[in-house]
Amino acid sequence: MSRTFLITGVSTGLGRAFAREALAAGHRVVGTVRQAHQMAEFTDLAPGRAVGMLLDVTDEHAVDTVVQRIEEETGPIDVLVSNAGYGLEGTVEESSLADLRRQFDVNVFGTVAVVKAVLPHMRRRRSGHIVTLSSMAGLTALPGVAFYGASKFAVEGFSASLAQEVAPFGIHVTSLALGSFRTDWAGRSMVRVPRTISDYDTVFDPIRAARRDKDGKQVGDPERAAKALMTVLEAEDPPVHLLLGSDALHLVRKGRRQLQEDMDAWAYLTASTDFPANEPSAAATGPGAT
Repeated sequence: MSRTFLITGVSTGLGRAFAREALAAGHRVVGTVRQAHQMAEFTDLAPGRAVGMLLDVTDEHAVDTVVQRIEEETGPIDVLVSNAGYGLEGTVEESSLADLRRQFDVNVFGTVAVVKAVLPHMRRRRSGHIVTLSSMAGLTALPGVAFYGASKFAVEGFSASLAQEVAPFGIHVTSLALGSFRTDWAGRSMVRVPRTISDYDTVFDPIRAARRDKDGKQVGDPERAAKALMTVLEAEDPPVHLLLGSDALHLVRKGRRQLQEDMDAWAYLTASTDFPANEPSAAATGPGAT
């Protein structure tokens, strides 16, 4: 059955791969781009089924307008893939709060704005699938991308809560935690904070050099990621969280083992902060208690 997709950020990379795969499967795809000339280029992928629209996801009013236009002119949005976003590389101390705000404006607030615009329509129809784009850095902390990771941890938490809220309406939510894919993410799309503090040279310079060296050689194939997404969208009981990429699986498993070790080693202290089992709480013994 043909469905209508809204995919943000389809000019290149995973967004373009997702759109191509959906179009190849016979679906209609509205793809958002940031430059006017990219609209016709996207529409030419499948005239009549591919529609390019201009959108800056940080413009909440524009997001609402575009979603309403799609619903009225193209058809009910069955699948949202909130793909628009970018990476920010830099140590915490060398990065500014303006860097952090911009990262969250696009990766978090932009994602939430698009989801909130689409959600009322899906809720009324009691159907739909919302896909958010996260990262392995949103499930396990990685050095040198703290602000990016923080934005993706936020996307993961938002998506998990949203999934529980909308499940009664027949709406699915899946957050894709991506590993390293062969896209422009680590190349021209990456914002790199200038180095200013020499104390971080031995810690951070090898990380930056390794990422530059790996650009274009990543193990992840965007076309295979797109096929994996289509598998999820066809599943009767799709996952809320899905890792894509063997590197993501390895690093997140490693991070979770460390978390488990910390929880186990300090469980006695964790439990020590509860009221004793037979002691009434302060609320039960305070003024007005009976």
